[in-house]
Amino acid sequence: QVQLVQSGGGLVQAGGSLRLSCAASGRTFSSYAMGWFRQAPGKEREFVAAISWSGNSPYYADSVKGRFTISRDNAKNTVYLQMNSLKPEDTAVYYCAAARRWYGGSWSAGNMDYWGKGTLVTVSS
Repeated sequence: QVQLVQSGGGLVQAGGSLRLSCAASGRTFSSYAMGWFRQAPGKEREFVAAISWSGNSPYYADSVKGRFTISRDNAKNTVYLQMNSLKPEDTAVYYCAAARRWYGGSWSAGNMDYWGKGTLVTVSS
């Protein structure tokens, strides 16, 4: 069992930056691939970024590539999402999630085994 506790988020102006954090319980954090997803009002939950057990080979949705950076610190059992150059269309509830396997370029919400409770990011224009 993995419990994920999220922090960060809030209100920011377009062009600004935010960093989300997700702290995991348990001693097996380093064995999970970690991901970030988001869900805007009236839309389905969509993939944002994923990172492997070792922190190598991060993978991003095209919509955030070059603006967002996913990273992890296995010593702290924490995964991060640094979001720069934010746009109003980035407004959503952001969720961190853990997966027992790496899905390469085919990430979807159904792949994930554990979820955080979500944190709201609002980008004003």
